[in-house]
Amino acid sequence: MIRKLIPVFLVLALSVMACGFHVDIPVNTVTPGPTQTDQINVPLPEGGQAVQLSLAFGAGTLKLNPGSATLVSGTATYNIADFKPIVTANGSTVRIEQGNWHLNGIPDVSKIKNEWDLSLGSVPMDLTIEAGAYHAEYQFGGLALNNLTIKDGAAESKLDFATPNAVEMQALHYDTGASNVSLTGLANANFDSLEFNSGAGNYTLDFSGKLTRSGSVRITSGISNLTLVIPAGIPVQMTLQGVSNVTHDSGWSEDGSLLTQTGSGPQLTIVVSIGAGNLTITR
Repeated sequence: MIRKLIPVFLVLALSVMACGFHVDIPVNTVTPGPTQTDQINVPLPEGGQAVQLSLAFGAGTLKLNPGSATLVSGTATYNIADFKPIVTANGSTVRIEQGNWHLNGIPDVSKIKNEWDLSLGSVPMDLTIEAGAYHAEYQFGGLALNNLTIKDGAAESKLDFATPNAVEMQALHYDTGASNVSLTGLANANFDSLEFNSGAGNYTLDFSGKLTRSGSVRITSGISNLTLVIPAGIPVQMTLQGVSNVTHDSGWSEDGSLLTQTGSGPQLTIVVSIGAGNLTITR
């Protein structure tokens, strides 16, 4: 999977050259070692208290699923010794981070393996994920997320709430670079506020699921293709800022920069700002 991230480094190099600078960027051959698999098992905190869990991951593949009997369980598989994950715990604060790997120039990563496959427990938690150029598959349905924060670089990321979040989420915050990101089942996230910030790329935010309370959404994107999937029957007020190319299904009324969908029950209030690109609203 890391092989798919090679174009990210090439884009960075071409961007520098396009600015008129001449830079000699060495391409380093990385010699992997033997493949190792570490078992990750972080116990639940005593007393069932809420947890502050943070994951720091570089390049590779990161998979998260519900279903752990502990706080975190699963495996980390890698063939660079410095990728060995480090777990630190201080009471209800837990951090799992990838070991340091120092880069000089552009690495040849075609033979590198770095994969985390983890399950999370059902204890209420604030979850923070910090990642680089990586591939992510997140299944968060059924967890108890008080807050969710994701910050990544050039990502291929799929996030899904297949079943409702077990608690009311205060905030869902996703910041990404030039990426392809899909967020589905967002109504099941049970959020009060959602903020999504991105660079150039392709992005889908799907608000399917069961919306049990009103929520506010703010989306800010660069040159991108943005698709919003909003089921019929959900009342929505959407304000467009700087969005010139918009397509939508029937059932929406337009009043200048305001789009409205009528319905019953909790309402979504959405603000969309796109530097340039396309906005598609569908069901």
